[in-house]
Amino acid sequence: MAIPMTANANKKIRVMVVDDSMVARSLIIKGLSAHPRIEIVGFAINTLDAKAKIPQYKPDVITMDVEMPGQSGPDFLRQYLPTNPIPVILVSSLNLKVFDALAVGAVDFVRKPDDQQNADAFVAALTQKVIIASNSRPRPAGAAAPASAAVGAIPNLGPSANLDRVIIGLGASTGGTEATLAVMKRLPADIPPMVIVQHMPPGFTKMYAERLNRLCAMEVKEAQSGDELRRGLALVAPADLQCRVVRIGTRYTVNCAPGEKVSGHRPSVDAMFQSMADVVTCKMVGIIMTGMGQDGAVGLLAMRKKGAYTIGQDKESSVVYGMPGVAQNIGAVMIQASCDNVSNVLLRHLKSLG
Repeated sequence: MAIPMTANANKKIRVMVVDDSMVARSLIIKGLSAHPRIEIVGFAINTLDAKAKIPQYKPDVITMDVEMPGQSGPDFLRQYLPTNPIPVILVSSLNLKVFDALAVGAVDFVRKPDDQQNADAFVAALTQKVIIASNSRPRPAGAAAPASAAVGAIPNLGPSANLDRVIIGLGASTGGTEATLAVMKRLPADIPPMVIVQHMPPGFTKMYAERLNRLCAMEVKEAQSGDELRRGLALVAPADLQCRVVRIGTRYTVNCAPGEKVSGHRPSVDAMFQSMADVVTCKMVGIIMTGMGQDGAVGLLAMRKKGAYTIGQDKESSVVYGMPGVAQNIGAVMIQASCDNVSNVLLRHLKSLG
């Protein structure tokens, strides 16, 4: 997948590396420095060191470990980002705290390599995300209602034969973990079945599904092949597998299997949306959220052409207005809404069907 370029391709992206591990720092600094668009302006060994050096180095983007001695990455970002909204890419082992850091304003994350064999892939992913982050609009906690904030009791939609025959697909990428949660937490427990594709490294989709399950009214789980779509259940596509909707008579299930990348991704929003356009004969809703690139746009257009109701996140509330922007430009989106209002738009549509 080609690395996206910024509007000013000649301006170097100033990057600061924050990590207590000398081995990790060396790998990141050497790897990022190899790209002609990136300049490493300095490093810090912990968050206290970072706080002192950020004004001196004036980085465009920061890479930061999640777990460090003293103050953790999430705690630092919670305090620092509201008044200093610098794009931050997390570098994390398989750690639930990565979602705490995303919740307080980090843009994205990359999983640390387990061994040298995965180091090249790690550097390539981090490089891409740093370039994407340089064009992003960080949304620190406090800039809007935090996604983890408590929401009042949400009335159920109630029994309806029409709503029993609705399937919702949602796709997101950069900035999408919290944007998707902002939508999901405002939906009732008896929402029609949902299939969610969020670009994420292996190992994290299960933790993300479990987090959504704790914070939202409906049941949320990582999808497995054969899972039946039913009201009150949202399925999160597993990392590194393509997830598609399958029709078996009047029932719908998902198939999660290895396969080629689609639109540069596995799982791919396009693959999921296109499967819905191909096989779903009941009512459909497609939602495309913040994310770099164009994954999901063509699939959403296919859904709209098959009669689906389609919603796109607006530019102002998107961390990266790539995927929803392309979808809007090609005519795939029927209505745009802010991140905090997508759920209202969806519920109004569902109630009109009931």
